[in-house]
Amino acid sequence: MLDEKDSSILGQLIEDSRRTTKAIAKDLDIPRATVHDRIVKMEQKGVIRRYTAVPDYVQLGLGVSAFILVQFEPESGMSQRDTADEIATISGIFEVHMISGEYDMLLKVRGASMEEIGRLVIDKLREVKGVARTLTCAVFTTVKD
Repeated sequence: MLDEKDSSILGQLIEDSRRTTKAIAKDLDIPRATVHDRIVKMEQKGVIRRYTAVPDYVQLGLGVSAFILVQFEPESGMSQRDTADEIATISGIFEVHMISGEYDMLLKVRGASMEEIGRLVIDKLREVKGVARTLTCAVFTTVKD
């Protein structure tokens, strides 16, 4: 469990992973050494797994996104995990989650257009052994990412 200081430090890093310990210390009114030590401890405990860049997908030509629900076909001879692993290798698929309910997986995909996403679904995703059915939900706008 994180205490209030760790939560505040982590919140600042989630907002901008390039923030310096000096800037975080100033904003939170705690010593810089404390910020540094707490970040190191969170890294060692695995609370902070990595630091990453958040790209502008529009500038990368991937401004259209969708979520795809996938129903698994148990009689396919593939395990659901193997099917999910194969799906994860497809270019344009950014997230693969195993979920509960009528569908078994939730994917986040990005492309230059809905036509491109359609090709991904028809030509690639539906060809994966173990994929029984898909339902694509286009994203109109993202409020929080």
